[in-house]
Amino acid sequence: MKALAAAALFLGLPALAQTPEAKPLEPGRENLAIPYEKYTLPNGMEVILSVDRKLPVVAVNVWYHVGAYDEQPGRTGFAHLFEHMMFQGSKHVPDDVHIGLLEQAGATDLNGTTSFDRTNYYETVPSNLLETALWLESDRMGFLLDSLTEKKLQTQKEVVKNERRQGVETAPYGEAQEKAWQALFPAPHPYSGNVIGSMKDLDAATVEDVKAFFRTWYTPANATLAIVGDFDPAKAKALVEKYFGTLPSGPKPKRPDVAPVKVTRETVIRHDEKVATLPLLSMSWLTAPYLKPGDATADVLATALGTGRASRLYRRLVLDKQLAQSVDATQQSQGAQSVFSIEAVARPGVTTDQLKKEIDAVLDEVRKDGVTQEEIVRARTRYDTRQLAGLQAVGGSGSKSDTLQSYNQFVGEPSYVAQDLARYQEVTPAAVKQFATDVLRPDARVVLHAVPPANKAAPSSAPGKEAR
Repeated sequence: MKALAAAALFLGLPALAQTPEAKPLEPGRENLAIPYEKYTLPNGMEVILSVDRKLPVVAVNVWYHVGAYDEQPGRTGFAHLFEHMMFQGSKHVPDDVHIGLLEQAGATDLNGTTSFDRTNYYETVPSNLLETALWLESDRMGFLLDSLTEKKLQTQKEVVKNERRQGVETAPYGEAQEKAWQALFPAPHPYSGNVIGSMKDLDAATVEDVKAFFRTWYTPANATLAIVGDFDPAKAKALVEKYFGTLPSGPKPKRPDVAPVKVTRETVIRHDEKVATLPLLSMSWLTAPYLKPGDATADVLATALGTGRASRLYRRLVLDKQLAQSVDATQQSQGAQSVFSIEAVARPGVTTDQLKKEIDAVLDEVRKDGVTQEEIVRARTRYDTRQLAGLQAVGGSGSKSDTLQSYNQFVGEPSYVAQDLARYQEVTPAAVKQFATDVLRPDARVVLHAVPPANKAAPSSAPGKEAR
């Protein structure tokens, strides 16, 4: 299969590498495949090459297969902390000049991000500066610890703690939503808490802790490099060998093996909201992992319920009954377990209990009658458009290089876009109805009422476990 992908790459033909479980694609869908070549260096680092000559630029995108899921209890936030540390200089790159060097070279889409499942670093540079980008990425992969100091660590710990203050502690509904998330994934589950970590754990992090985390997870054997854009494959391979092939690597680290969480009763959280001025109601359920059966069905239902003015919850809560300022439904797809959520912000004078009653009425309608074929088609079109729009760019979040990396991590097949979109073609009204009945049960959810003091009203009686 690698040989076929490589041949297509050099001949300029579409390559469709199917995983063993992949189903035949609809006619024409094979053209969605992304031409690529994938190989592995002797030190274990994976390399994905994909030529795209639309523009004279090339994206360099490195994924380390480590996220908050891989952290130890009491040491949360390390994966995100490293997203910051990796820009602070390495053995051959002075402190705080990594970004400046790339920007002076004309780089765009320059950033790093952390999730529960992975950490990535990416930049898009003019084609003639591919070597500069590869050198910078290899130096921090191989030589970051040579320049790590207590001062650097303390500086970035304070930066991350300030991010937490802004993103959680002083953000509207931030602490309330963290409570709801922790109720879905109680400690010591690796998803418990926030990717950014806790103040206590960030304060406790030592230089030796950080070095141990780096040595375990930031090795070539636990990384994948994607190069996408206008480049010569043979020259790129030589540069990859020059800058990454000589880096030593230990064994690929083993990720935690954690049993799925089960929610068997309704948990109700009533939070005294101190930042926002309007009440928020959210409902959350645990759902199937990313790309697994049921994930696409959840996406379709989320679109039907809460995306756009034509969605069911928007029509009922915002337009018809004018109870909510906003309403949204999402399927947050993740590697171990996903989360289906509905969130609504009340209008002045409206209680979260009123919102809950109306949302439950809409969910009851779906459990009874399902959704229409028109709603499913609208959802399919949305996902097709979003995915294909992202593939127009070679670099950046959601781009072609990011897409290749994501599919490679989760299914081992970088060019999986056609198979991904085909999942939505298989969703039927009956499947959505069954999902709403079996998964979105009232006794398997976390319900959050985040109410500012000025909006406080006596809560109505509700079944299940009350928490604060």
